[in-house]
Amino acid sequence: MVVEAPSRETLADIYARVEERATKRGQSPVTAYAEAVVDGEIPAGRRIVMAAERHLRDLATAHERGLRFDEAEAARAIKFFELLPHTKGEWARRRQRLTLALWQKFCVGSVFGWLRADGSRRFRTAYEEIPRKNGKTTKCAGVGLLLAFFDREPGAEVYSTATKRDQAKIVWNQAVEMVQRSEPMRKRIRAQRENLHSTASFSKFEPLSADAKTADGLNPHGTINDEVHAHTGRDLLDKMEEASGARRQPLRWDITTAGYDKHSICWEQHEYGVRILEQVLDDDSFFVFIAGADEEDVELVNRYWSTPDDDVDDELRAELRLVFMKTNPNFGISVYEEELLEKCDRAGEIIGRRNSYLRQRMNVWTEQQSRFIDLALWDAQEDRDAVEELYGAECFGMLDLSSTQDLTSLSLFFPDTDGLGDVVQYFWVPEEGMRKRAQRDRVPYDVWVSEGFIKATEGNVVDYRVIRQDINEAGLQFNISEIAYDRWNASQLVTELQGDGFTMVPMGQGFASMTGPTREFERLLLEHGVRHGGNPVLRWMATNVVVREDPAGNIKPDKERSAEKIDGIVTVIGAIGRAAVNLGEERSQYEDGDGVMLV
Repeated sequence: MVVEAPSRETLADIYARVEERATKRGQSPVTAYAEAVVDGEIPAGRRIVMAAERHLRDLATAHERGLRFDEAEAARAIKFFELLPHTKGEWARRRQRLTLALWQKFCVGSVFGWLRADGSRRFRTAYEEIPRKNGKTTKCAGVGLLLAFFDREPGAEVYSTATKRDQAKIVWNQAVEMVQRSEPMRKRIRAQRENLHSTASFSKFEPLSADAKTADGLNPHGTINDEVHAHTGRDLLDKMEEASGARRQPLRWDITTAGYDKHSICWEQHEYGVRILEQVLDDDSFFVFIAGADEEDVELVNRYWSTPDDDVDDELRAELRLVFMKTNPNFGISVYEEELLEKCDRAGEIIGRRNSYLRQRMNVWTEQQSRFIDLALWDAQEDRDAVEELYGAECFGMLDLSSTQDLTSLSLFFPDTDGLGDVVQYFWVPEEGMRKRAQRDRVPYDVWVSEGFIKATEGNVVDYRVIRQDINEAGLQFNISEIAYDRWNASQLVTELQGDGFTMVPMGQGFASMTGPTREFERLLLEHGVRHGGNPVLRWMATNVVVREDPAGNIKPDKERSAEKIDGIVTVIGAIGRAAVNLGEERSQYEDGDGVMLV
């Protein structure tokens, strides 16, 4: 099916047109959305089309299985959201109330509108997989309040769950804000520490995390499981499902972006949902809505990334815009073309961001690891101020002592007034066995030593006395504010350097320590602010770097998975990170471009 979107229309414009037509016809917005998707009026990915086809198919045949779509129940659930106040931004300042987007009405109306023969809800699990920024938190907060206090369920227990308590509280906190901003809600619902409750119905809504001591003794009527792709195990989700067995119509709502772990419970749910949409499996209790890029969409984005800027024509831009609309159902509402394009362009420059972009903004399951540095981008930053011109300038360093029989690296980063900077690099290696290692690894250590890019120290281990002497000489030339070092490889050398007057700062190699510096390194690369002077050892290491990303989006260089050594790039990243901290660049260190905390 070919979908042709009007050139500058957003999905918000198309939704408005479809809803106006549905209102005139007296048609449910749920069915109106499904028809508009299937007819191609609403641009959508293949799996959204299949979800729409499922609804229309069931309208015609589900009565044979004892199922019916109750438009009044669907409308009741959708209408509930219009009682809720906005809690963020301009709409909150104007005291406006929520209005679900048409695709959200499809999801909410489907889950609450489809009923079984006994009048209970058809769907007991809703699996929703959408890219970031598509309004999942607000919708889930509303679903939690609806289930807990307005679902005609005495003693309802509803939980917002996630792997960590802070994540579990994101949805719950927004529900609290909704209650506090609404006088009718405040009269009915009381807020306490990590608890919303109603004394009239003895119902409650609470956050619950996988790191909680126990989930035993619970009797959930509803669970909102946020970022399911982050769950490394299945214990909490399985326990919550088992505990809901005593409820008449329990609802489990899983919502997530795509991940990379294809051995996870999230991938299991994803694949189960896809087989239902493809009509390979029959499960009338499982609702599926997956908004993401199709294979041809990913190919187009890769083509865009590989096309030089001067060769990107209007046709390619229009195709890319259509992909944005197909993959982001809130396009033009909470997701904006300029921001998507900015992030897309950044991912095109930084190869290591591409998989993350595909997962987070296009909802594509990818591999975890990817090569990090575009070599052409690295080579474009060979220019550097002459070392003599940097004498006396302030700089920040990182020292990786590594193994005594391997390369030791020191990077000094000299930030300038524009926030960019120069890198001066030092390497040391034990002389004995160096040529054998060069032949074995097919890496020209001996050539780099003869050219002065690596210093060889006598013996079969790196001579820390030479390193100390060289660092002290550097301290006479440059204003070294501090030197970070890997706390797990601390040695007597660190103590000696402290005695020499250097400020030594321990710095781990985990996500918490390296995410901010790695993001800052990315920013500087894009702005041509890692001027490295063409050091061939650093260039070799730049070709080796692979980053690892955790489910929360934190990243770090991964020595284990990188093809060869990357120590020099790690120390450059660490030095840049220390400069950012000391020069007040906290935002670039601890947040991504969307303002999301990374550590």
